[in-house]
Amino acid sequence: MDGLLTAIVIWLSATWGLPAIQDHPRIELAPPATLVAVRIGGSTASASGRELEALYDDRTRTIYLPWGWTGATPAELSVLVHEMVHHLQNVGGLKYECPEAREKPAYAAQDKWLSLFGRNLVDEFELDPMTVLVRTKCMH
Repeated sequence: MDGLLTAIVIWLSATWGLPAIQDHPRIELAPPATLVAVRIGGSTASASGRELEALYDDRTRTIYLPWGWTGATPAELSVLVHEMVHHLQNVGGLKYECPEAREKPAYAAQDKWLSLFGRNLVDEFELDPMTVLVRTKCMH
């Protein structure tokens, strides 16, 4: 997993200008109930219209992936890419005007990753541009 995380960090840094920090997060596979419980605790999460796909806990520097995640498909890897954006935002001390604004670069990186394989957020996760816009807007 370290090699994969290193490659993702390098790609995110080269493609999006995120800090190339090699202090990798913990990775845990967890049941849906754990994902929801951690989410309620205030973590940044990525969800499709149907279910919580994964999440990153800033406090513990842990990426929670759902049981059964293998990283064997571009879609599964894109979820890890999305959460790695949040990890680099956290450990890099990047500031955003609201938690939702942190999602914009994460969704952009995830969609760009998918495009490398001829895929996109709409087809893989039913996330159309309007939904992404709403999820990344500060509503305060």
